[in-house]
Amino acid sequence: MLNRHPEYQYLDLMNQVLERGDRRIDRTGVGTLSIFGAMIRFDLSAGAPLLTTKRVYWKTAVKEMLWFLTGDTNIQALLKENVRIWSDWPLTRYRKETGESVSQDVFEARIVEDDDFARRWGDLGPVYGKQWRRWQGPDGREHDQIAGVIDALRKNPSSRRILFHAWNVAEIDQMALPPCHMVYQFHVSNGRLSCMLLQRSVDLLLGCPFNWIGAAALQSMIAQQCDLEPGDFVWVGGDVHLYLNHLDQARLQLTREPRPLPRLRLKRRPPSIDAYRIEDFEVEGYDPHPHIAAEVAV
Repeated sequence: MLNRHPEYQYLDLMNQVLERGDRRIDRTGVGTLSIFGAMIRFDLSAGAPLLTTKRVYWKTAVKEMLWFLTGDTNIQALLKENVRIWSDWPLTRYRKETGESVSQDVFEARIVEDDDFARRWGDLGPVYGKQWRRWQGPDGREHDQIAGVIDALRKNPSSRRILFHAWNVAEIDQMALPPCHMVYQFHVSNGRLSCMLLQRSVDLLLGCPFNWIGAAALQSMIAQQCDLEPGDFVWVGGDVHLYLNHLDQARLQLTREPRPLPRLRLKRRPPSIDAYRIEDFEVEGYDPHPHIAAEVAV
């Protein structure tokens, strides 16, 4: 039991949702099977939390994390990096407000090519990056939570207050999607930086694998900037669910045996948290089962 592959934590959770999940009508109208409350732990020194029972496009997740760190909230920059995972929300708004049944490809191409169009239709509101890097206080002053975390880790690593979050109550109604991965808390022990991520809403098949490897990339960057080694990644899920149109895909994934976890490596040390690029990341030894396709519920 002690040598059980860490990925079985994910597979066990998926099986639990399938067997015991409460059938619910959700915001998207698709419907879910849902349980409440879960915890999973990975030791990053033993491998990255990158699923092997299906291929996860880890570069897309890391590019998204790097985009969050810029503080940007417009999908134009993401689309220029060929990251399309945020297009559904502004596209849905565009179709609803204009009545045009434009295709996603046409909409995205116009966002990339037309700056004025991107400013009007590509912005997601004050989502993650805005809250992480430019949280606005009641006095109008902006707070860079990421810089605050790094400063605290360098100066007072035993503090129990080293965290950041994106649940800005005053601005939630302006966001295309309220934050799902909400709170990141950090802990230092024996030169190792551990991170606990609280995620209020968990699309277990599609969103969760991206959130895990994105968070591991963030944890690795912050550890490097603070002269620490990556420690444990602890994930806590609130409403953990499978969409009803993902059940066959989940059952397929459960038939697969996990393979050795890969390693996430940083190839250089940039001068600051703002200077990382996708080329700085390398995943070694990733040999997953084939990708499993599924539709995003919007």
